[in-house]
Amino acid sequence: MKLRRRKEPKRLMPIRDLKDPGSGVFTRRALLLMAAQTAALGVLGRRLYDLQIRDGDHFAKLADNNRISKRLLAPPRGLIVDRYGVAIAANKTNWRALLLPEETTDVQGTIDRFSTLVPLDERDRARVAREMRHKRKFVPVMLRDFLSWDDMARIELNSPGLPGVLIDVGTTRFYPYGSLLAHTVGYVAPPNEQDVAKSALLALPGMRMGRAGVEQSQDDLLRGESGSVQMEVNAVGRVMAELDRVEGTPGDQISLSLDVGLQRAVLGRIGDQVASAVVMDCRNGEVVAMVSNPSFDPSLFDSGVSRTQWAEWTSNERTPLINKAVAGVYPPGSTFKPAVAMAALSSGAISATDRFFCPGHFDMGGARFHCWAKYGHGSLDLHQALKFSCDVYFYEVAHRIGMEKIAESAHAFGLGTELGIELPHQREGLIPTPEWRRRHGHHWNGGDTVVSGIGQGFVQVTPLQLATYTSRIATGRAVEPHLVRAVNGSVGAKAEPTNWPALDMDPKFLDALRGGMFAVVNEPHGTAPKARLDIPGVQMAGKTGSAQVRRVSRALRESGHFNSASLPWEYRPHALFICFAPFDAPRYAVSVVIEHGNAGADAAAPLARDIMTDALTRDPVNHRIPPGQTVADAE
Repeated sequence: MKLRRRKEPKRLMPIRDLKDPGSGVFTRRALLLMAAQTAALGVLGRRLYDLQIRDGDHFAKLADNNRISKRLLAPPRGLIVDRYGVAIAANKTNWRALLLPEETTDVQGTIDRFSTLVPLDERDRARVAREMRHKRKFVPVMLRDFLSWDDMARIELNSPGLPGVLIDVGTTRFYPYGSLLAHTVGYVAPPNEQDVAKSALLALPGMRMGRAGVEQSQDDLLRGESGSVQMEVNAVGRVMAELDRVEGTPGDQISLSLDVGLQRAVLGRIGDQVASAVVMDCRNGEVVAMVSNPSFDPSLFDSGVSRTQWAEWTSNERTPLINKAVAGVYPPGSTFKPAVAMAALSSGAISATDRFFCPGHFDMGGARFHCWAKYGHGSLDLHQALKFSCDVYFYEVAHRIGMEKIAESAHAFGLGTELGIELPHQREGLIPTPEWRRRHGHHWNGGDTVVSGIGQGFVQVTPLQLATYTSRIATGRAVEPHLVRAVNGSVGAKAEPTNWPALDMDPKFLDALRGGMFAVVNEPHGTAPKARLDIPGVQMAGKTGSAQVRRVSRALRESGHFNSASLPWEYRPHALFICFAPFDAPRYAVSVVIEHGNAGADAAAPLARDIMTDALTRDPVNHRIPPGQTVADAE
């Protein structure tokens, strides 16, 4: 039998390797993996798109903020100049020694060695230690400022033994005329924590804040606007490079109405007396001189006032820190009589020709009020009452019209009111009334009115108010005193006399007051013949005043042995004088108060005459440049 080979069926697909049973599974895993990778790349791509395209600018700024540090720069403080542009508050270079703690391995040793060259007191050392605790080691700490050339020379010569100590430059406030203008210009001092909380600008190194005078009232204008500097820093904040700097905008320049030359002349006239004087342009209220003596050095407040110096100032009975022109209050004495006369004339209680008899005293309700003239002045009208400064005449007038009308007149003249001058810490003074007395729990009696009629009792005014009062009598306009004449060269509207309104007073009554004040100085037997000007063709009108500071008993006064000049200095009356000139075309008004000067006619009147002479000679309101004449200077 023949055997046949069996034929295999024909196959269309290749035979699988039956030994690799997982080959199909591998293919499915690969597909899943590829899908997952594609999805992940899509998410990543979307995120990259968001980071680089959509939010790229935002993240670039964040990166720059981490790399770039922006700090503010203190602006230069604005200048204060007088009416002629003479700098009276400026800035000067301030050299200071700084310490970089990271550059020395022995901080305390370096400070000790520095102190042998430039002494550091306990307060300096405490400040340095406090700053080092709150700052990083690469941030400089000030060791000492206001270095002299000798200080810097010693530091540089010994620099090898002072690792980390370097010399830096800043600015400080400079007052070229020192105590001459201290009360008016004021001073600056470092800001305190409360100040910094109100303005971030004040936290900048070197920033100062006005603490008195024009420096304080115009502080916002003088401060300026901060600049900035951009610095590249590393991860820990250390400065690597400066990228950009924009300097601060200086503060405004403030031009005052003061004339430094006249100010110096007035102070020279006062000498060592405890006194104040104000010179005003009575047509527009510009203050051309304002002196308060004694004074102080304003620069000490910038560098720091020692405890010893502060104790000396505050314990001094002559009060050098107080601006007596605006914060000193005094009984006006007989300088108040024109205001009382205006109240009586305006109310119709008297006429200028009505006559009263002065026997040397005025009796009311069992009390006797004396005239300064022991035997009296006899019969006299308003003109004579002002000329002779008769007390009895004004006792009678005050008794007739009452205190309310006197207060109304006084306020209209600027007495007992807050004036609009650009100075802080001014006092209002006081024109008392029965209602004021009742508010304080006391009864007002007729005697209070009587003594107020001659500027005594509770009446108190400031020298600036007296100058304003005199200006209003002289011009008939409601001028307000002011010091700021211009800001950045732009003169204010206050400088124009026609911008001040007329007083609501009858011109005839004002003429009567002016005539009486003219007689005080120029007619025979007036109370101030020593005030007559020695300038051909120029005459001055004025009013004397002597203000008691303690009561004189009736028995002592009638004994005939009373002499106020023999009293201790602090018990003597204040001496006052007010005046304006030229009489026929008033230009300047002057007020003078000499503390415990005793008699206005003998002490204050001659001083006011000399001051008015200086004012008319220099005539600052009619000169755009400092006068060429030599001003009398009693220094």
